[in-house]
Amino acid sequence: MIRRHLINLFLAAFIPAVAFAEQSKIFGDYTIHYSAFTTDTLSPEVAKQYQIQRSKNRAMVNISVLKNEQGSIGKPVRAKIEGAVKNLSEQLRTLQIREVVEEDAVYYIAVSTVANLETLKYDFQITPEGEQTVYQISFQEQFYTN
Repeated sequence: MIRRHLINLFLAAFIPAVAFAEQSKIFGDYTIHYSAFTTDTLSPEVAKQYQIQRSKNRAMVNISVLKNEQGSIGKPVRAKIEGAVKNLSEQLRTLQIREVVEEDAVYYIAVSTVANLETLKYDFQITPEGEQTVYQISFQEQFYTN
């Protein structure tokens, strides 16, 4: 049951991300994957499991940190993640970043409001567990909610 929810969360998070340009950056031994999309793309079951309101007017960011391992897609690792989101008018929105840990996956998610055609600028500082180096991820996403 938990594994099914993990697969649903992964699919819900990363399949829309492909449509909305899921991205990743490599920092030495780590690859950080990140994406942002509206929560209406989540299945009702996944939204309920993680207590996320499904809506075209709610943007969700999903971040995962993988330790690069030869011959595999990488090993999920925990991380300290701090971040903020602003619109193009520089209005800051609070992000409550939640850690989701299931079997062989670790995700960090946060939800904020968004309007049609609004562009949000995300900035995150990410420190993989056991490391001192802080990695910076910055990206922006325009949302279409109509």
